[in-house]
Amino acid sequence: MDQFIKAAIEEALKSKEEGGIPIGAVLVRDGKIIGRGHNKRVQENSPILHAEIDCLRDAGRIGSYRGTTLYSTLMPCYLCAGAVVQFGIEQVVAGEAETGVGAKEFLIAHGVKVVDLDLAECKQLMQDFIAANQRLWAEDCGAL
Repeated sequence: MDQFIKAAIEEALKSKEEGGIPIGAVLVRDGKIIGRGHNKRVQENSPILHAEIDCLRDAGRIGSYRGTTLYSTLMPCYLCAGAVVQFGIEQVVAGEAETGVGAKEFLIAHGVKVVDLDLAECKQLMQDFIAANQRLWAEDCGAL
């Protein structure tokens, strides 16, 4: 497991410790993390503060996103995939793509390279969370 997905997992664990949804993300350029984030929907009472959005917010205004890779513990949803496409992030590396409704095909259709690491650790993190928080997960997915 590489250092960047490990950093995304660390972010997911921060969210879990804060009582939030355990999803984390980091933005990487030239082998360096330039943004970190985790899902803060619960913590900040925000419907859109997903891990990837929080990560982009942390990176700040960087001008061009060419040459960047977004690492996320979970395949980005359509909201986050839209941000990836909007800003021209070239690659997404997801810890897993089985949980929830990801937007893998949308990303690929818009020229984003997508890698699914299919990590058991990321799957287990989400399975445990969903088992204990079904309603909160349904809310996060827009399924209520």
